[in-house]
Amino acid sequence: MSDETISQALAGIITTATGRAFSLQGQQRALGGDASQASVLTGDDGRRFFVKLDHAAAEPLLAAEAAGLEELAQSRTIRVPAVIAVGHTQGRAYLVIEHVGLRRADRACLIHFGEALAELHGIVAPRHGWHHDNLLGATHQYNTPHGDWLEFWRENRLAVMLDALAADEPALARDGDRLLSVLPTLLAGHAPEPSLLHGDLWSGNMAMDETGRPVIYDPAVYYGDRETDLAMTELFGGFGPAFYEAYWASWPMRAEYREIRRPLYQLYHLLNHARLFGSGYVAPSQRIMRQLVAMA
Repeated sequence: MSDETISQALAGIITTATGRAFSLQGQQRALGGDASQASVLTGDDGRRFFVKLDHAAAEPLLAAEAAGLEELAQSRTIRVPAVIAVGHTQGRAYLVIEHVGLRRADRACLIHFGEALAELHGIVAPRHGWHHDNLLGATHQYNTPHGDWLEFWRENRLAVMLDALAADEPALARDGDRLLSVLPTLLAGHAPEPSLLHGDLWSGNMAMDETGRPVIYDPAVYYGDRETDLAMTELFGGFGPAFYEAYWASWPMRAEYREIRRPLYQLYHLLNHARLFGSGYVAPSQRIMRQLVAMA
């Protein structure tokens, strides 16, 4: 099926979903699709929509991403792109969302973002996890609900990553087994509420919109320890002092976050990068695991 045929089909879907005729004028490939093919569709009236296309079997995961965006939107705390439509057409799965004009966040926006993220994390659920599995980048993320945070982090986060890497990285797997055995010591007494999380909150998934407000996108939503979002923000560049000062003003930093839980939560993302991008992330992962085992 040609790209033109699919694009015209999507134009009809957008017309139906928005209740307003959308006549396709142009299409441009875009970054940000992760495992999917991403593009921006532009209509003759100037409206633009961001589209992710994937193979038909990926429809449940695109639907889960749409559900995650809607979960964040319902919090009314931080702007996310509005979901327009999700489904399949012409043998391809699709997700159509609002196109937002993005720019680099300034200091005022980062302060607003820190305050708004604290509000988002104030939304809690009865259990850790979520009713949908979804994607972390291109990796299946398992969100089977657990009442106990330690069990959730061990089984749904670290163990699944370590199992996936074990055949190619046996030394990493051995270090991982040792870490899993001491998790009860590392997380002793830590029983966080299940907060609503973005789930993949690095600097590439946040920007400023046309009005100066923060906007977040490409989520891997679930409910869990709010510190996991904070740890991810600090893994690849961070958001600067103004953001952290605003966030910690609402949620003061808890004991042992920096020494124990920040590296423990960053490990999940490093292991995911080892799966997606190769062995360059194995040594940093092993270093964290050995340091944490030594602390237990």
